[in-house]
Amino acid sequence: MPNSNLQAFNLTVSTLLKNPSHLLPNLTISTFLDLPEQLGLHLTPTSTSTPTSKATSESSSKEKVTIRALVLDKDNTLCPPNTITFPPAYLHKLESLRTSPTSPFNQTTNPHGILIVSNTAGSRPESAAYENEARRLEQETLKHLKIPVFRVQPGKGRKPFCGPEVLAWFREKGVVDSADQVAVVGDRLGTDVLMAAQMGAWSVWCKNGVTHGVGKDAEKVNMDYRGFLAKVEIVMERYLRESRGLKPRVPRGWEA
Repeated sequence: MPNSNLQAFNLTVSTLLKNPSHLLPNLTISTFLDLPEQLGLHLTPTSTSTPTSKATSESSSKEKVTIRALVLDKDNTLCPPNTITFPPAYLHKLESLRTSPTSPFNQTTNPHGILIVSNTAGSRPESAAYENEARRLEQETLKHLKIPVFRVQPGKGRKPFCGPEVLAWFREKGVVDSADQVAVVGDRLGTDVLMAAQMGAWSVWCKNGVTHGVGKDAEKVNMDYRGFLAKVEIVMERYLRESRGLKPRVPRGWEA
């Protein structure tokens, strides 16, 4: 099924011209496997790379960021594009986030703390295929983790336009009080990072997408599923950060 998102592309171009800092992630990691469990410790106005040093881990701004909710992209963040087959390591990472007693997203202490927001599964009310993907994720692959898939309602837009509805979902469940308690994690600047900016949340960019294969490529750990636009975004991010000297925007109240 064609999955063009022309409106998102147009918004990305407009944002690049008017508010380019909205396309820069608050934190960049290689893949979802590198996502810190205590994510808030690594989200400061100057976090731009994978947190590896003790100094980075202990750096702080005026107060610590508290992340209570994770918005997770599906395609090329949790599994290869256009599949619902999770590489074992990626599923194990999700399981750790949901079962670790120290995780802010533990399914017992924070049952509604993780929401999958995809531009395929659950993204088109009129698409039986995308609804089937969402149901299979919820009822089969992720049933034991109780992770739901967000449903875009009729007349509403997909990422990056569904931020207000996503935030409302978390608020209705009592997970967050404000958008700065939400982190959006995904592989695309023009959808995931931009949606985080639109909704006033933090953004985490999985720069290399999914690198573990599935099926006949199950033994491979150096896969590259990134498409043309994703690779263009890598060049764009480097240009904005290095050549233009821009910093990522931060949620309201966290400005330096």
